[in-house]
Amino acid sequence: MQDALGEKTFFKEGTDYYYLAIIKTTPVGKYLYLPYGPVAKTETAFKEALTSLNDLAKSENAIFVRIEPQNPDFIQFLPKNTVKSKDLNPKDTWVLDLTPDKDILLTNFSQGTRTRYNTFAKKGLAVTKTTEPSAIHHLVELQNRLYKAKNLNAFSENYLKTELAQPFSTLYLVKYQKPEGLEPSPSLPKDGQVISASLFFDYNDTRYYMQSATDQDYKKLPATVALLTTAIFDAKEQGIKAFDFWGIAPEGADESHPWYGFTQFKKSFGGHEVHYAGTYDIVLKSPKYKLYNKIRFVGHHLHRSK
Repeated sequence: MQDALGEKTFFKEGTDYYYLAIIKTTPVGKYLYLPYGPVAKTETAFKEALTSLNDLAKSENAIFVRIEPQNPDFIQFLPKNTVKSKDLNPKDTWVLDLTPDKDILLTNFSQGTRTRYNTFAKKGLAVTKTTEPSAIHHLVELQNRLYKAKNLNAFSENYLKTELAQPFSTLYLVKYQKPEGLEPSPSLPKDGQVISASLFFDYNDTRYYMQSATDQDYKKLPATVALLTTAIFDAKEQGIKAFDFWGIAPEGADESHPWYGFTQFKKSFGGHEVHYAGTYDIVLKSPKYKLYNKIRFVGHHLHRSK
């Protein structure tokens, strides 16, 4: 499976585990990267996932495997050739318990979030959901615009399409539907325009908020609240017991932290903090791995000096 960016992806689901791995290419060779993976329910499942990854890495002639396990308790089962890497994704996350009644969940929303939830339909926002892989282009287009503005690299369309193709994935879209009697305006989206998209995974009684992007031209509209509240209450109706918002800033971070804003937003839905394991590299070819890190170090400092 090859996309326009030259990335190859592999999905593997075993007994009580799954992962989606991306082949990353460097000047000294390839490595496997598993964003927030592998996901495993048990110690045995985690070990089976590592065995599978080792076999895949060898077949792809990879230098190392970069993983981000969710359960910190599983770190003790990593092989001896594992080194701690700089965390690529936040290791702290925010989780909402979905077992209380809907009215109680709403009471625990902040006043601002609750108001946006109660009014988003009146503002012309409608939320739909799909599992059709071709619909991923909505998320890709929004992410590309957002990430380009922030000088960040987005995931490839092939990778996101592979994620949506899995049986535990759902894509939620927020479309603008012009309220009757409202005149068109340059400050508002076109009728039928998708202004927000998010990909969710349902696994082990938890819904995960995985990939997301919103059109910043219309940030005055409560599109993200519309999307998240719909996904939260849909999950509750399906019997899912928790909603994981993914990354937040570390505890005690102030307003200068780049994740401060979206951390406060996620916390406005109520919930509690949970800690993941962080990023680790399982080294298969030590000399090339050392060379990779040297090149990475030099490149980082050259970039900072510009």
